Amino acid sequence: MTLATGAAAGAGGSGITLLILALPILFLLFLMFSQRRRARAVTSAQSELQPGQEVMTTSGMYGVIRAVEADVVHLEAGGVVLLFQRRAILPLSMTGGTGAVGTTRDDTADDQGEDADGADGADGQPR
Repeated sequence: MTLATGAAAGAGGSGITLLILALPILFLLFLMFSQRRRARAVTSAQSELQPGQEVMTTSGMYGVIRAVEADVVHLEAGGVVLLFQRRAILPLSMTGGTGAVGTTRDDTADDQGEDADGADGADGQPR
């Protein structure tokens, strides 16, 4: 092996090594910036919460905002008004789904082909 071919082989090897080291770092930077962008969008949406808006809490409860104070949101869910911290609420537009905000037990029973009391047969007995 001559000196020229040895130098050429060494230069190609260092380029691949540099690429192997740079790709994970670039991937981590991409993840970090996209997470930061999402956090800004969530903070912006939480600062714009208004009464009458349908939302979902971080625990998965759907409801309608009745009042907004400084850091406290009054959320109505199932006829009960609950207090949540503003950071625990996301608008439905950010969750990507539609909530069952207006659904009650009687509505879900009718959708499943049952009576409101849970009976299904003509004699009132469950299946």
